[in-house]
Amino acid sequence: MDVRRVGGRIAAARRALAAGGSLPLPVRITNGLAMISLVLSSCDLLRLCSDRDRPLRFPLGGREFATVLCQLASVAYLLSLFGGPSAHHEAAASDDEGGSPRQARAAAERPLAAAMHVGVEGGDEEIVAAVVSGALPSHHLESRLGDCRRAARLRREALRRVTGRGVEGLPFHGMDYQAILGQCCEMPVGYVQVPVGVAGPLLLDGRQYHVPMATTEGCLVASVNRGCRAIAASGGAVSVLLRDAMSRAPVVRLPSIKRAAELKGFVESLANFDTLAAVFNRSSRFGRLQGIHCALAGRNLYMRFTCSTGDAMGMNMVSKGVENVLRYLRNDFPDMDLISISGNYCSDKKPTAVNWIEGRGKSVVCEATIQGRVVQSILKTTVQKLVELNIIKNLAGSAVAGALGGFNAHASNIVTALFIATGQDPAQNVESSQCITMLEAVNDGDDLHISVTMPSIEVGTIGGGTCLASQSACLNLLGVRGPNRDSPGANAKLLATIVAGSVLAGELSLLAALAAGQLVKSHMKYNRSSKDVASAAS
Repeated sequence: MDVRRVGGRIAAARRALAAGGSLPLPVRITNGLAMISLVLSSCDLLRLCSDRDRPLRFPLGGREFATVLCQLASVAYLLSLFGGPSAHHEAAASDDEGGSPRQARAAAERPLAAAMHVGVEGGDEEIVAAVVSGALPSHHLESRLGDCRRAARLRREALRRVTGRGVEGLPFHGMDYQAILGQCCEMPVGYVQVPVGVAGPLLLDGRQYHVPMATTEGCLVASVNRGCRAIAASGGAVSVLLRDAMSRAPVVRLPSIKRAAELKGFVESLANFDTLAAVFNRSSRFGRLQGIHCALAGRNLYMRFTCSTGDAMGMNMVSKGVENVLRYLRNDFPDMDLISISGNYCSDKKPTAVNWIEGRGKSVVCEATIQGRVVQSILKTTVQKLVELNIIKNLAGSAVAGALGGFNAHASNIVTALFIATGQDPAQNVESSQCITMLEAVNDGDDLHISVTMPSIEVGTIGGGTCLASQSACLNLLGVRGPNRDSPGANAKLLATIVAGSVLAGELSLLAALAAGQLVKSHMKYNRSSKDVASAAS
């Protein structure tokens, strides 16, 4: 069924109704006469009621009866204008010459609304046609249909008709579309398949972990797996979590630098911290304010709030707490103008010195001592070559490049693969991958000590993409799915240490491949496709 044809028939019916003689006068004149009648009859009634010589009595005389009748008729007519669609509105909408702009817009919108109503209550074909024509916005499908899977399927078909290109290669079945509603993705039409490999076991802090990695880069899982073998053969790795503090930094503007400095002093004063913390902590059972550090730029004040967030990554949690504090601060600083809840001093999804120095999320250090025989047998190189390579490449080379937290070989490779597999925000690999890798010869130069220091690992085991079935399965594989009931926040902290341990394995293996001259050979073996892509696509 053509939606535009349906709308046209509805509009034509309304015009026919308006033309059927129900209104002998133009609408504007009718409305004017009704208003005049209402005003005159109201004045006459007031005069009659206030006339002490001729009080208003029942039964009414002829004049009094006519006045009351005009009053009631005028009121009834004018009230009808504010009700549902009436003949008066239809006549106005069909009057192309004399209708007002508002009436013309209303007339144009009615067929559209009718088409939307008819389409949603109809079958799939009517709904798709409504989306294609623009009568039904695509993002309204879930709320109007009440069926997320059907909404995604019909949106997919509408996309094919609009673009003229099929999306048959984009998987549709196997996704819980209800689970992503309002949490992970808007207007879904399918999902992208990313292969998940498992590296390990990673022997970390006396426990073994099989690490899921979602990636399309051949050789990456194999490389991390080799690093895990070398670590396990040398007794395992050890991690330390130094800090757990998510941050949010709103920016406010004051009338003068003096007032901005006064607010800075108030917020950073230890005497006020307990009060501000109590206000902040009202937003969540798990969010606990740890500190506020401010920076001034003219009369703009940037306030960096840091707090613990339990097992959640915590961006929404800390933002809610910040809003509570800002409302409280207005009591003493009513001239404070909030510019943005995020002033980039946080700093989220950007490589910044503040995250590199102060940390954001979980700050973790991980180390291992690799025996010299393992370096030779598994990594195929020597301790001396690895130490020299790390100095020249990761430290000096990164300094020459002006790196900001990039003193490593490929930390972001491992971080991103783990983030995608476990339902983290992939864009937060930017600060989460900030890492410095240190190597040195120990035990008279026979063995290798390696460490990674990562100050900004931003992970959670609840919220976001962690609710999806495949991501939840990967978290379960690591033993960190969902919240930790006994010790809130323990699962997220453990996940952060696993990320650091996996980075340690990846750094060790890649540096060994570079030192031994095996990098190109390995990628030719694992990262080159012999498949005829053109024929496969056709």
